[in-house]
Amino acid sequence: MKLYGIRNCDTVKKARKWLDDAGIDYEFHDFKKDGLDADRLSQWEQSAGWEVLLNRRGTTWRKLPDEVRDNISAQSAHRLMLDNPSIIKRPVVEHGNTVSVGFNAGEWAERFKH
Repeated sequence: MKLYGIRNCDTVKKARKWLDDAGIDYEFHDFKKDGLDADRLSQWEQSAGWEVLLNRRGTTWRKLPDEVRDNISAQSAHRLMLDNPSIIKRPVVEHGNTVSVGFNAGEWAERFKH
């Protein structure tokens, strides 16, 4: 399992604590510090969808010009997420052949505790 996010993000902190408390091994990748390549992002977009990955609730989204927000598309969202990884909803988890976005303790208990 590999968990992608930003170290100081509250949701990522909750997710990492949940995994630690559950005794689940994972690798953490801070995409703000360590970067994110276009191929990995494309894989996430194919698996989860760019609309799911794009965090429209965060400050990064709200700071964008109206013109950018009003005309967002798959292509412009891809570029935006590569240029501003902070706008990606966190955490992104690769587990087996699946990709999940966000943290929900109930869903994670169903998916990861075997």
